Amino acid sequence: MPEPKADVFARRSALVEALARLVPEGVVADQDALAAYDCDALTAYRQKPLAVVLPTTADEVSAVLALCHREKVRVVPRGAGTSLSGGALPLSDGILLGLSRMSRIKEIDLENRCAVVEPGVTNLAITKAVEGQGFYYAPDPSSQIACSIGGNVAENSGGIHCLKYGLTTNNLLGVELALMTGERIRIGGKAMEAGGLDLLGLVTGSEGLLGVVTEVTVRLLPKPEVALASLVGFPSIETAGQCVSAIISAGIIPAAMEIMDRFTIDAVESYCAPGYPRDAAAILILEVDGIAGDVSRLLTLVEGIARKVGATSFVTSTDERERQRIWLGRKAAFAASGRIAPDMLCMDGTIPRRELPRVLSRIGEMSKDCGLPVANVFHAGDGNLHPLIMFDVMKEGDLDKAEKLGADILKLCVEAGGVLTGEHGVGIEKRDLMPLMFAEGDLAQQERVKCAFDPDALLNPGKVFPSLSACVEGGAMHVHQGRIPFPNLPRL
Repeated sequence: MPEPKADVFARRSALVEALARLVPEGVVADQDALAAYDCDALTAYRQKPLAVVLPTTADEVSAVLALCHREKVRVVPRGAGTSLSGGALPLSDGILLGLSRMSRIKEIDLENRCAVVEPGVTNLAITKAVEGQGFYYAPDPSSQIACSIGGNVAENSGGIHCLKYGLTTNNLLGVELALMTGERIRIGGKAMEAGGLDLLGLVTGSEGLLGVVTEVTVRLLPKPEVALASLVGFPSIETAGQCVSAIISAGIIPAAMEIMDRFTIDAVESYCAPGYPRDAAAILILEVDGIAGDVSRLLTLVEGIARKVGATSFVTSTDERERQRIWLGRKAAFAASGRIAPDMLCMDGTIPRRELPRVLSRIGEMSKDCGLPVANVFHAGDGNLHPLIMFDVMKEGDLDKAEKLGADILKLCVEAGGVLTGEHGVGIEKRDLMPLMFAEGDLAQQERVKCAFDPDALLNPGKVFPSLSACVEGGAMHVHQGRIPFPNLPRL
């Protein structure tokens, strides 16, 4: 991580006063109050920022950025704080720019099937605003009741229905982006396609390194005529993985396919009792939507495939209430698993579907060797794994073991032909592992893009790149030893 700038601490009072003039009643500087912003959902690590600024308009965002640019003060953008990769972890010598107060739905345009919203609008709020007219917003992360659309853009978030309907990038039409200088630019809009370079694709998933999202235009979809969910039990998690590959190989693309292991089944049954089969070693939840006749035909085919692979049970919802009950446990899986151990590390890697049985088996072996339980719950349709590593941060050595196990799982994903992240982003958690995927030249090219937008490296520094020196003369940021070096973070 970059070293703290001593002169920033000396100028703290003057800086806070200047920020308060730009955003009246929107600056948090009290040390006790700053504790509410010292981490994101990766809660094992904490760091208070220099101050927090909570703008309510795009003009205030631009003014804050322009001030920080002039004063060479680092800025960490933050949405709802639900990031699981340490992407919104503050710096002690930097400003945390929180966008949660920018929560207006500015326009609903059903003729063009889109909505224009501010970055602090929650994911679920978009669907709630249009479902009465028969529309919805497709990406649905498990945290959709809390996560904000600005954060979804930054991390390219997905959700259980990303198999058929895609991630945020597939449902995004345009953004307004505030650059570090305070200048705002528009990329894309309501049109379905834009000419020129794909800057919208570049910005989506850029994790706050290029600019701050101040407005988002999202695609709205009509609700399908019918949506049915099936709950399928299996004698092992490996056979559940084989079923997923067999379904896709048959040319069937369900709206969603999710796998949970027995550890997670027991956890959610104790938490919210959705009615999952306790005798199953793993369950597959799949959903098929569309025209009624097609849905019925496809589910018949899917059941035949599942039975052939070795499914021990197959139950399909008959109405919306049953469909919601089947999904209840999956949506609550992280919260339910969190009750099993004091602390939990949620990993995020993606592998080819054909590798699911082998990788899942290997994760089980690694869990036993390490001595830490791992709950498996994940987007099986696109191979996006979310192993939940259980540990106790108060037990000596547990955090180190959890970090090592997490890194080993991600290395396994890459070795299997996969990638380090599917939807949680790189942040701090995976930045030291980036050389596993990218050669030195690849990383240098990515750094050049960062430098083109933010030549002084003031936006969210220390995230994503193991080192960043191309545009910071004499100020390269280094990390070491292939692990997350949080003890090296600057402290107040």
